[in-house]
Amino acid sequence: MVKKILARSYLYLILLIMYLPILVLIAFAFSSNDVISFSGNFNFSFDLFKNLFSNTKVARQIWTAMGNTVIIAVVSSLISLVLGTLGAIGTFYLSKRKKKAVEFATQIPIANAEIVIALSLTVMFVFLGTYIFKTKLFSFWTLLIGHVVLSIPFVYLNVKPKLTQMDPHIYEAALDLGATPNKALIKAVLPQIASGMFSGFLLAMTLSLDDYIVTEFTRGAGLLSGEAAIETLSTFIQTSLKKHAVPAELRPLTLFIFIVVLGFVAILSIHRYRKEKRGEQKNAD
Repeated sequence: MVKKILARSYLYLILLIMYLPILVLIAFAFSSNDVISFSGNFNFSFDLFKNLFSNTKVARQIWTAMGNTVIIAVVSSLISLVLGTLGAIGTFYLSKRKKKAVEFATQIPIANAEIVIALSLTVMFVFLGTYIFKTKLFSFWTLLIGHVVLSIPFVYLNVKPKLTQMDPHIYEAALDLGATPNKALIKAVLPQIASGMFSGFLLAMTLSLDDYIVTEFTRGAGLLSGEAAIETLSTFIQTSLKKHAVPAELRPLTLFIFIVVLGFVAILSIHRYRKEKRGEQKNAD
């Protein structure tokens, strides 16, 4: 009995530590105070929501950073999904020795510090721009390459377990039945690993949305920022902290992001629950 109480208390404490800052941030989205403080009046208001959707300089900067963040995350995640999935499939059908070598090389970026990846990419882009292309390369494309390099190994790791669970002869069977290699891949292999591909895509999106180090080292001008250096939410917040406090308009934006994520997780949970129920009914029948 005592162990159960301690275990539950520990679990609730961890959940409190995780979610209390988020709840505080959401609560102060409905306050007109410029700074989150518990010493003054709360001043309940919707002014920050109005300011976020106004045409002020801060609001434009926030939506520009948000747009850049989403564009980079979606594009880099889709590229990482394709390359990571194809890499996992190709590695799956390699010999054991070659498979171990590829898997070892894939794990290095995951175990490596992100600052090492960012610095190595920076050195490579500077070298190519100085000695090969004779121009400054840093732009949206260098930023995109950085995010793809960061995300591919995680897509690979999500797809790999689904391949090991799959019948290794299903691809050859499709070929024997007259399917072309591409059709056999699409019709026989991809449906078996779709869940791993989806989770890998989501993880790549999360990594890209949250990334600061690789973004800071590899970004240049472009996207919605025009001739200025590309600002994402992470770099915008860091730049704001150097100059002054973080804009209060970011608080209602975090509320919207939290609602979207919460709704997405709820939809996935409901879908998974219904799928498990259907599986139990089939087994019972």
